[in-house]
This record gives sequence, structure tokens and C-alpha cells, in this order.
Amino acid sequence: MRRKVGSLVKAPVVLGIESSCDETGAGLVRGGRLLGHALASSMDEHARFGGVVPEIAARAHVQALTPVVRQALAEAGLGMRDIGAVAVTTGPGLSGALQVGLAGAKALAYALGVPLYGVHHLAGHVAADTLVHGPLPEPCMVLIVSGGHTSLLLVRDLARDPVLHLGDTLDDAAGECFDKAARLFGLPYPGGPAIDRAARGGDPRAVPFPRPLTGPCDDPNAFSFSGLKTAAARWAERYRARGEELPLGDGAASLQEAVADVLTRKAVAACREHGAGTLVVVGGVAANSRVRALAEKRCGAAGITLRVPPLGLCTDNGAMIAAVGDLLVRSGAEPAPLDVSVDPSAPLEYAALHPVARTGTRAA
Repeated sequence: MRRKVGSLVKAPVVLGIESSCDETGAGLVRGGRLLGHALASSMDEHARFGGVVPEIAARAHVQALTPVVRQALAEAGLGMRDIGAVAVTTGPGLSGALQVGLAGAKALAYALGVPLYGVHHLAGHVAADTLVHGPLPEPCMVLIVSGGHTSLLLVRDLARDPVLHLGDTLDDAAGECFDKAARLFGLPYPGGPAIDRAARGGDPRAVPFPRPLTGPCDDPNAFSFSGLKTAAARWAERYRARGEELPLGDGAASLQEAVADVLTRKAVAACREHGAGTLVVVGGVAANSRVRALAEKRCGAAGITLRVPPLGLCTDNGAMIAAVGDLLVRSGAEPAPLDVSVDPSAPLEYAALHPVARTGTRAA
């Protein structure tokens, strides 16, 4: 699987495949360096329904998988025979969508005679940052913010050590709050980018939206955005009941400020509590302009190094899955058996989603 060159180990090219939701991604990574990646999205097909339709997503993956792999290889200037390992998202995500990606990955690994690695989707988001900023310091604090997940994690060696969950969302995730509030405001799906655009002309102090779970008796590491979504709905209803036009810019800016305030306040506090000098913010909501700006401001004031991937690596993509596969290969992790299956609700405990890969893990 790996060749020694003098005293060095030459890492193979790892193909990563992502198909957990509405984006089909393929990426190629070797030795921590991104060689090429491609992405196809079925988002436009879901927009008229106001959210992702699992059956539509699965069919779109079937159509897009082979083209995105070929496109990623072309961008990297490589051929199929250059692939030395295949990594694929096996959870969490939509069951049918995951099955498409896994079936394609198994076929490629078997046909090429190379090892296969089942990867946790959220570990991919964490690893995406390493493609730009290099290895993660040990330990570091990771804030994952996306449509389905909002979590604070203490991460050491991502490939070998268990991930310590400090806190998760108790109900709606931050991205889910944006999506639902955008629909209430009459904005298009996906809601996050729409809220961000609408907020540019608004006053973030205009509407006193609540900051959930930030009281002295609340769990400092837990999140809750369902109440904030409800507050946004009540605000919009008051204007419509009076037959008045929504001050959309103010509502969007105030909602965005509330989300960014809660996320960054809790993340910086967790860094201080656990002695983590680096905060890594990843996931689709990490692309939000106010989240990025407020994280930068608060980390700077606290003397914490902030790492955020570029916008193209924040949302789901194949490069992040290839990055995890590359870390697993270089750590000496055992590959998955070819009968590995998907786990649509898998908790993030290890980067690899197959037990055999964990035999070389260090004690927590």
C-alpha cells in the first residue's frame, strides 16, 4: 500500500468520494496536499421543495458520480491507475445517498485492487482545514456548524485518537435555523446564503432576538436554535398581521448576529476552558460572513489562533473525504472490509467508520 523511498514513506494518491446529502464530490489528496477535486450539486432540483428530497438526491448521485471522479482526475492530471486508495463517506447522511457513494467506491477499490476506507462525514469537515493550513495542532477546538450539525469538539490526532464531544445542538442546528427562518422571511433555499445576502443592508441590532443557552445556569457547550427560529417566525408574523412589509435586511442581520454571537461566544469560552490555543471553524455555516468576522474578532481578542477553510472547502466536498483517507493511510490504519456498510446516524467518535481501522488507536 505504501512504498519506502530511502527513509521516507511515499503516500499513495487517495480518492475521496462524498455523497451524504445533495452534493456529489470527488477529491484527490496525497501526503496532505490537494491534487484536484470536482463537485456536482442537485440543490436546484430541491429548491422548489424548500429542502432536500432524499430520493431526488440519490438519483442525482447515480448520474453525477462517474463524471465528478473523471473531472477530479483530469484536474489533477492523473488516471485511474494512479489511485492508491479510496475513501468514502459512510455516515452520517441520507441512507440512499450514502449507498450510492459507497457502491461506487467499492467498485473502484475492487477494480483497482486498492484499499478502501469508510470515513465519518464530520471528520471530513475537520480534515478539510488541513489541506490549506497544514496539520492540526494537538489539541485544538473544532466548531462544526452546518445544516444538520452544530458541535464543539476537542480534537487531538484525528486519524488515531477518539474525538471528544464537548457539546452538540439539542434541537435545530445553526444551518437548519437559517433555512427555516429564510423560508419564513420569503427567501429562497438554501437559507444560509440567502440570509447572508439579505443581511448586508440591515442593522444587526434592530431586532432583539434571543441568545439561546447563554445564561449562567445553561450548559456552556450545548446549542439550541429552535427557539431562535420561533422568535424569527413571531417577528415576521407581527408585521404580516398588520399588513406591513417586512424590514427584511434588519431581520436577516439581527438573526445572523444572534447565531454568530452564540456560536463564537461558546467556542472561545471552550478554548479557554480546555487550554486549546487554536479554534477551527468548519462546515457550511463557516462560510457565513458574520460568523467568520466575529470569530476572527473574538479569537484575536483572546489570543486564540483561528483557522477557517476557504469557502469552497466549507460545504460538502470530496476533497475533505480524501483528506481523512490520506490521514488514515499515513497513520497506518487498517482498511475497511469490502462488506462495510453505511451508518446514516453515526456519531462522531473516530474518523474511520469501521472498527478494524481503530486497532492502532492511542488511548484517550
